[in-house]
Amino acid sequence: MGRDYYTALEICRSAADADIKKAYRQLALKYHPHTNHKPGAKEKFNQLAEAYDVLSDPRKKATYDKFGEEGLKGGIPPEFGENGAWSSGYVYHGNPDKVFRQFFGGDNPFADGNEVAIGFGGLRGRGVKTQDSPIERDLHLALEDLFFGCTKKIKISRRVMNDDGHTSSIKDKILTIIVKPGWDEGTRITFPEEGDQGPNSIPADIVFVVRQKNHPRFVRAHNDLVYTAQISLEMALTGFSIDVETLDGRLLNIPVNDIVHQKYSKVVTGEGMPLSQDPAQRGSLIIQFETEFPQKLSAEKKRLIKQALAV
Repeated sequence: MGRDYYTALEICRSAADADIKKAYRQLALKYHPHTNHKPGAKEKFNQLAEAYDVLSDPRKKATYDKFGEEGLKGGIPPEFGENGAWSSGYVYHGNPDKVFRQFFGGDNPFADGNEVAIGFGGLRGRGVKTQDSPIERDLHLALEDLFFGCTKKIKISRRVMNDDGHTSSIKDKILTIIVKPGWDEGTRITFPEEGDQGPNSIPADIVFVVRQKNHPRFVRAHNDLVYTAQISLEMALTGFSIDVETLDGRLLNIPVNDIVHQKYSKVVTGEGMPLSQDPAQRGSLIIQFETEFPQKLSAEKKRLIKQALAV
């Protein structure tokens, strides 16, 4: 059976938002590990934080009330994901101090006005707002997106403060990312202060990190593109030409007149990825080869090969 967040906060299921805040305030101060050193206080403090994190958020609370902890954390079927319910699986971040700081606006809830107080972790002003750590999300892009550039629109749901300055609501917002040609794996796009708003905290930055999807023909090596071609032993020794379709749909016919040995590669300059600093410049296309050897040879063919390769 799932945990009961209402029992953790010692309130009934019909409790209003103000009752939830009041209960968390009283119990968090009572069980804070810096003031309560009794066995179990730390675990209770963590349970309170998770309970408040769920019940203070209208969407999480609505999902929990209807589907319980299993539905909240496991995700609910799409057909039930209406009326603002939290349709994706909830994962508690496991940081009760973060919830405490967001609620009280700092580590020390006893400081008054502009008074500087020492306690709960050192010297700080009561009126000083702190900002949460950045929220990072992966942005998965196809190689073509990074070759040509593109525009991605991402919808986020965030908590915003209402006009009264005390209550909050969930609102959707569209973030627009202009992907520039040549962006590399790991490129970070930051949207300052687009995280959840709170009365006593600065919203966290939202950071998207570029993750490149695998491509069926090319492997990217920074600004270069690596293409692997299968060739026969005859081709490796006598020469050939190979067709390579580029990302922009052109067909390159590339002659190879050298003997293709194990470490050989063919470099075609200017046919790689655009450089992010100057998209007019491009890296190289590097063609690597995998030589297929015959599984068996007749005695006559062996004789002819020996004769042909004899110095």
